[in-house]
Amino acid sequence: MKLATFNINGIRSRLPALLEWLERESPDIACLQELKAPDSGFPEAEINRAGYGAIWHGQMSWNGVAILAKNSQPVETRRGLPGDPDDTHSRYLEAAVEGILVGCLYLPNGNPQPGPKFDYKLAWFERLIIYAKKLLDSGHPVVLAGDYNVVPTDFDIYNPRSWLKDALLQPESRECYARLLEQGWTDALRARFPDQQVFTFWDYFRQHWERNSGLRIDHLLLSKQVAGKMRDAGIDRWVRGVPHASDHAPAWVELDIGGRAAHGKDAAHREAPAGRDVLKKSAGKQSAGKQSAGKQSAAKQSTGKQSAGKQSAAKQSTGKQSAGKQSAGKESAANRTAEAQTAARPKAVKRTAAKQSAMKKTAAKKTPTQKPPAANPRATPSPRAASSLKTAK
Repeated sequence: MKLATFNINGIRSRLPALLEWLERESPDIACLQELKAPDSGFPEAEINRAGYGAIWHGQMSWNGVAILAKNSQPVETRRGLPGDPDDTHSRYLEAAVEGILVGCLYLPNGNPQPGPKFDYKLAWFERLIIYAKKLLDSGHPVVLAGDYNVVPTDFDIYNPRSWLKDALLQPESRECYARLLEQGWTDALRARFPDQQVFTFWDYFRQHWERNSGLRIDHLLLSKQVAGKMRDAGIDRWVRGVPHASDHAPAWVELDIGGRAAHGKDAAHREAPAGRDVLKKSAGKQSAGKQSAGKQSAAKQSTGKQSAGKQSAAKQSTGKQSAGKQSAGKESAANRTAEAQTAARPKAVKRTAAKQSAMKKTAAKKTPTQKPPAANPRATPSPRAASSLKTAK
């Protein structure tokens, strides 16, 4: 699987370059930033004709993020970072695709600093750090890809002296990024090129592209479950050199996970449980491995022949539920947790007539009243458009 991130810097004006890149490089998953278009302005038809399903979170004039999947439809699991309900910026979008959870992000630039824009950048970074830890703790394969607007070290820029006052190089910005890595995330590009300067951004001014005066600000962070499957990583530099190019080049990682994206609704049905499961765990509503992810059919249970103690929801793995026992297509794939229904089974209780008279009459059997199945707590869904999947708070 090839997963890429690309700050398109205006999806309408760069659409030809985007389509050329999709055709030539054929990523399985593409995370886009800086759409600079409202939801109604997203070129869905053109993207579909190129062979990609898409979800997007647009905004007029700036911001905007999208996730594309080849021959598949991404299943949205979150829109916007938790922690600030008043933040209306379109900067974070998350989806389950081909068995992994993909977070597409566009971190605030923060310039000029000091000032309110830099304060907002750091506050947004803090929210990301908190949420990223929950994703790691979920135990699911996760990739956080996007424009982080931070140069991690002086090795990630052609000449730090020219950018000393920029928000991208401030100690506070770098410290936040370092804290992310300390959680256990792997920086795919730096892991692939430990001793080589590689860049993803070249300013339009002062011939930065021609002189290779670049910065590395677009990153792909891999959870532990994904990092061990990394096969390669790189940057499609040629995209920066085409006419009317974005000032960013796509960065990508190749993973030994799954195959090419699956087709149509079948893919969405398969992927939806993964997204819901991560949201359950990141919301703290349910411990991993202690509840089953699917509904068990009571019709298939034989009353009185199996004790309830043989059914332990803690021993059931989410991934081992058969598709026949759950239709992900009939549920919201956002943050509705799957109910684990444990059917209470009556125990046949025989009472013998040992102490009764020699008439040898058999006492009537008594059956205890069957207890209704206990309902599991649900994560509270946040409002969403009917066409989108709901997200957990």
